[in-house]
Amino acid sequence: VQLQASGGGLVQAGGSLRLSCAASARIWYAMGWFRQAPGKEREFVAVLSWRGDKKRIVDSVKDRFSISRDNVQKTTVYLQMNSLKPEDTAVYYCAVRNRNYNDLPTARLEYDYWGQGTLVTVSS
Repeated sequence: VQLQASGGGLVQAGGSLRLSCAASARIWYAMGWFRQAPGKEREFVAVLSWRGDKKRIVDSVKDRFSISRDNVQKTTVYLQMNSLKPEDTAVYYCAVRNRNYNDLPTARLEYDYWGQGTLVTVSS
């Protein structure tokens, strides 16, 4: 499975961005977003099940970020980011889990394929 992340850029604090992750496969089990700020570990942000009926967003952003999927092709997942803050600055990565799971995957090791990342910079 190949993943293409896009939508990053430079935005002022309080602004919005929508990231997209396009998968080459139409069927996958879960797609997640992670981010890695300079000098920090890559951290989980959000995950969506293939059916779109289960999702999880990390507490620190869940009142500002949302995750969704295109319901036609079912190959693209979006991360809508509102009220952006300078601390949201990071490279955002999408990843796919191509195996079944019991609970929505939130750890890096639970994912099988990764996109190349897209840089989000939030200026103050």
